[in-house]
Amino acid sequence: MTNKRLLLVSACALVDADGRVLLAQRPQGKQLAGLWEFPGGKVEPGETPEECLVRELREELGIETQIPCLAPLTFASHSYEDFHLLMMLYVCRRFTGTPRPQEAQALKWVRPRQMRDYPMPPADAPLIPFLIDLL
Repeated sequence: MTNKRLLLVSACALVDADGRVLLAQRPQGKQLAGLWEFPGGKVEPGETPEECLVRELREELGIETQIPCLAPLTFASHSYEDFHLLMMLYVCRRFTGTPRPQEAQALKWVRPRQMRDYPMPPADAPLIPFLIDLL
């Protein structure tokens, strides 16, 4: 049994009209800086994973979506040195606005089959095959 704290995260495979998925590069100064990830963040106390994702997409990318537009796809469970991460991945094809970095992160629209060309955190990389199968 581990004494690591459990970190619950919601992440989004934001899909554009061309079937590309948005990746965000973690900014300098943050843990795992420089790696590419699915946008999202920590689920706050009293918040559902879907509410978290709507909030995070607004805060990180300046876009709006609604809970019914989030389709659960899969999850990742990964043990880091300090904590254990449980990350739920949703797919979102309906949103308003153009994603723009709100936290100095780089953004890139990528075809699922090209995602392996981008270094990703250990918890994100195993999710790629699910997107390849879906898109």
